Amino acid sequence: MATGTRRTGGAAVVRTAQRAAAGMLLGSGLLGLLLFSLGRPHPWQALGGGLVVACAATLVGGALGFLFGVPRVRGGAGGAPSAGGGEPHGSYAPNTNLEQVSDWLTKVLLGVGLTQLGSLGERLDRLGTALAPALGGGAGTAPFAAALVLYFLLLGFLAGWLVTRLALPRVLSDADRALDLFLAGQDRDRKGDKVGADDLRMRAMQHLGLIGASDGKPEGLPGSLLAADRAAGAERVVAEVRSTARRSALTSSQVQELFADGSQGRRIQALALMQGDPALADLPSVLEAIEHPRSGFEQYHALLAARGLMSRLPAEEARRLREAVAGRLMAPDGIPYGSDRSWLAEKILSALDAPVFLPQQQQGGPAAVGSPGGTGPSPAPTPGPGSGDRGGS
Repeated sequence: MATGTRRTGGAAVVRTAQRAAAGMLLGSGLLGLLLFSLGRPHPWQALGGGLVVACAATLVGGALGFLFGVPRVRGGAGGAPSAGGGEPHGSYAPNTNLEQVSDWLTKVLLGVGLTQLGSLGERLDRLGTALAPALGGGAGTAPFAAALVLYFLLLGFLAGWLVTRLALPRVLSDADRALDLFLAGQDRDRKGDKVGADDLRMRAMQHLGLIGASDGKPEGLPGSLLAADRAAGAERVVAEVRSTARRSALTSSQVQELFADGSQGRRIQALALMQGDPALADLPSVLEAIEHPRSGFEQYHALLAARGLMSRLPAEEARRLREAVAGRLMAPDGIPYGSDRSWLAEKILSALDAPVFLPQQQQGGPAAVGSPGGTGPSPAPTPGPGSGDRGGS
């Protein structure tokens, strides 16, 4: 704990120092421009012109820094196995056009710059002379204008390179990973694995930052169900358990006993088995995990399990599931809005409000159309006087 605290404190100190250094660099340039403008006959004109010149130089420098900082796609990235569940990648490879253009322009700019080093001073003098009127003119304005451009050009270059180098790889990796997950979800949907498809789509939206992830993920899921890789992430272990559920020799009562074991890892393993094979599902266990979860992660997988067994529920059990999900969704301390669980809960409620239970209800006779709570045939309307022949009056 003490080591973690020291690391956190050290990272905060480094971030503070970085921000202070960036602020000092930017502030020094702006302070110099302000002091220079105050000594001009028309200080506001000089300050405005200097700010425009500084902004233009910063933008040009930032664009150059972006070109030099564009990351390269590692070879073989398209065929690497996806992390967090062993899900297959779709037929997709990253577009490297930007990388190629950046590489080409970088070489051209370096080549041209090296050939023009001898005339660099003369060109800076011409640039300063051309920009001097924008800063009010007068003695000393041309060299100051050239220095202003050079200062903010380098500052923009450093800022553009650092931002591109630090932020762009993460953004591109998240986008690539999200697309792989969406494609893998479509593949699972085509194979009839609706639960696995929803799980993959949810994780894709989490990579894009569209929804929040559930908390309380266990570091490892112990137990005898999976001869597992203890270092694997919880999502991967759950996906492996879910994929082997139909080949498992466990019965529904054994899965219920596993859930009743009480430990979070066992409960999540039982929910993963229920997701993979709805025949193993037990509605009371699922409702228990939805209404009284040990963590947000457990509640998320209980909602996934409920999503898989909805089509097998009779009307009364469907009503219980709907009430449980709606209750947690509306409770102040229940399912948080904008999370993966709220997305699943709303999807479950939307499906339960549709007449999806007609095949099960028709086993005992024709069912009422509309609410899943209908348990019998609708009475036929009694024809009133004169209703048999509309034109006989």
